[in-house]
Amino acid sequence: MAEKETKAPRDTGEAKKGPRPAAKARAPKAPAQAAAPAAEGRPTARPKAEAAAAAAPAPPSRLKQRYRQEVVPALMREFGYRNQLEVPRLAKLVLNVGLGEAIQNAKALESMTAELAVISGQRPVVTKAKKSIANFHLRAGMPIGAMVTLRGNRMYDFFDKLVNVALPRIRDFRGVPRSACDGRGSYSLGIREQIVFPEIEYDKVDKVRSFQATIVTTAGSDREALKLLELLGMPFSRN
Repeated sequence: MAEKETKAPRDTGEAKKGPRPAAKARAPKAPAQAAAPAAEGRPTARPKAEAAAAAAPAPPSRLKQRYRQEVVPALMREFGYRNQLEVPRLAKLVLNVGLGEAIQNAKALESMTAELAVISGQRPVVTKAKKSIANFHLRAGMPIGAMVTLRGNRMYDFFDKLVNVALPRIRDFRGVPRSACDGRGSYSLGIREQIVFPEIEYDKVDKVRSFQATIVTTAGSDREALKLLELLGMPFSRN
């Protein structure tokens, strides 16, 4: 038999690998939190003092401080409260306006809603009709008014502005009546003209309109509520 020819191994094209060269030394990386160049003049991080000042709560209003320092001790002496938590206080202040003309004039509601927001410093909520009344061309769900509920510092600030700025600007003002309580410690006051508030510009008012302010307190009787409002500065009539 003829000897089998031996085949040469295929050349795979891969040369024998020699020893790997030593790795080159790499320069150390710059830190990721590199500070901005001083030439820019802008700090990279917010100072702690500035952040703490931004997160701090707003200081109490002037009237709220007066309530704590003067009104609470006076009410405790007069009514014999044993604890400061028993002393009546303002719970909320509700501003409400009803506009029957909004059925035919939608711009009237927009105008009064904007004025109520300027007066109170808070965006009003549009109130809608609950029932349909055919004689007044009113359907359920139609917007016919606006309402704002104030609490906290905004409530005290508005009450302060109401009794010291707005009410004295009413023509022939002789005080508010004492008979406007509801028997459960709440007091309702009707304001005939929105222009008595200094935020309203008379030249831009399309029509003089009225609204109602309801002051809700935690007093258990009308006598306690009236005394609380009187000590807070409410100008009651002498009659």
